[in-house]
Amino acid sequence: MKRGENMLQGELHELKVENWMLKLPNTARLSDSVRDTAIALTKMNVDCLPVLGNSMNPIGIITNRMLLDAFINDGRDEPILKYMSREDFYIICPHDSLLDIYKLPYQYFFVVNEKHILVGMLTRNEIMKGLSTYIERKTQDLHTTDILDIILNSAYEGVAVVDKEGIIVEFNEAYSRFIGVDKKDAIGRPVSEIIDNTNLHHTVKSGIPERGVIQYIQGQPMVVHRIPLWREGELVGAVGMLIFEGVTELYRIYERFLEKTLQIGTIKSQKLFSNRIGSNSTIEQIIGTNDSIASLKRMTRKVAKTEATVLITGESGTGKEMFAHSIHDLSHHNQGPFISVNCGAIPEHLFESELFGYEEGAFTGAKRGGKPGKFELAESGTIFLDEIGEMPQMMQTKLLRVLQEKMFERVGGIKQIQLKARVVTATNRDLKEMVQSGTFREDLYYRINVIELAIPPLRKRQEDIPILISHYLTEICKKYEMAEKEITDEAIYSLMGYEWYGNIRELANIIEKLVILTEGNTIDLRHLPNYIKRQHFSHTPSLSPINQMKKEEDNKEKEMIIQLLEESAGNKSKAADKLGIHRTTLYKKLKKYGLL
Repeated sequence: MKRGENMLQGELHELKVENWMLKLPNTARLSDSVRDTAIALTKMNVDCLPVLGNSMNPIGIITNRMLLDAFINDGRDEPILKYMSREDFYIICPHDSLLDIYKLPYQYFFVVNEKHILVGMLTRNEIMKGLSTYIERKTQDLHTTDILDIILNSAYEGVAVVDKEGIIVEFNEAYSRFIGVDKKDAIGRPVSEIIDNTNLHHTVKSGIPERGVIQYIQGQPMVVHRIPLWREGELVGAVGMLIFEGVTELYRIYERFLEKTLQIGTIKSQKLFSNRIGSNSTIEQIIGTNDSIASLKRMTRKVAKTEATVLITGESGTGKEMFAHSIHDLSHHNQGPFISVNCGAIPEHLFESELFGYEEGAFTGAKRGGKPGKFELAESGTIFLDEIGEMPQMMQTKLLRVLQEKMFERVGGIKQIQLKARVVTATNRDLKEMVQSGTFREDLYYRINVIELAIPPLRKRQEDIPILISHYLTEICKKYEMAEKEITDEAIYSLMGYEWYGNIRELANIIEKLVILTEGNTIDLRHLPNYIKRQHFSHTPSLSPINQMKKEEDNKEKEMIIQLLEESAGNKSKAADKLGIHRTTLYKKLKKYGLL
């Protein structure tokens, strides 16, 4: 409320008469002759003069027209008292507003102080100048607000602005997507309730800026700036900015710095990651701007902080293991190992010993001293059971018991071993259908499916395909130490139209093949496999909702222009007037729609 009141007060002050009046204007006296007054008007290059009484108060006005009447009637030597007007003006005060007086039916306004002494004068010219300047400034302010809003919501980084009470007054879409809180739900609330581990509410008290500090948001380390906002010496708020998507990006920049300054281009990002930040970068390596992927990343950050059992579903090649690894990285188990088990690759008779281990002499061929299983190896970390739909029913029963009791035994052993690992599972099969058909235990299904992360296939996130292509082109060229290749729009268009039943894994394989086999540095449509090119001519990628909407609006505008041109008999100036646009703008639109 205070902010709005201050803005209103500023606007009212800007429109005060005293800011636009002609101060201490030239005047005439009652005893002045018509001739002398006419000479004075000519020298001053004005068209009127206030006429003052003995107390310096305005009592009339004399204009060029009135003086002309006096000359016509041979009154040049007479006093102006006889010809002046006592009605064609209006008395106002310095603190009056232009918004109040511009409606009054007068051409001249005399400004007087509290003693009724003349201190200024306004004509219609000054009033219109003041109002025009005000409107122009307000228009600029509105454009500035629009531009600021576009910048805030287009920024890759998250931006949050708080007032001096720590209440959020601006919150961009990037921040909203990252923490999963709608902008409308964030604005107006204390920042400490919306953003994890924030310090902005302290920044607006201390006035001390913080740049490049680490802040953990939803379990992920972020590089942030906190900048206090000052106005006329008063601390009025603060801005918080996420500078990078995560700490990993900082090390990528550091790597580029090393490559440039130390000229060691052979440094690999994997080495930097392993030496400096461990594995906290997995979720940042999940590429995609699709809403479903952004939502899955938000959910991953949330569930990672809990001990809830997670089932990751999706077709083969969609990146289920990356999400599992992300859960591990962002959880308190991240100091322990991440053990991945492909249930579809283990022979049925070896399942139990692979998962739970075995004691010496448990069976023929057992190693001396026994062998720990995957559950033991995952102690203090995460065990990822991939393709759990391939697990034999006998093992389903034993796994359910382990998950319920948090205890297991080695094959041939009698010692109970405590389960000290988080369990994450994944499948590319429909477990509900398997439960109905009796091939998967219903109780195990509900035990592992507390939280489900359903990863969409690549064909349902077409807008991510160009980003993924660019990423794999760069990575694969680096891998083989080749000059980076480019890909034409036509080739990308064709790849976007393909169904990708092998999903991201298939896309990566195709790009690797193209990088290796394509001569030169440009990959074109002719280089693509025939089965993809055939689909290029029979399938058109669907437009995104935004593009579809824009296309519909363009079609409507084109139809309207055609109709108005017909009504105007082809006269483009008339058509432009009816559209409310400049003739040059109309020509641009005609060219755009092929109507020239």
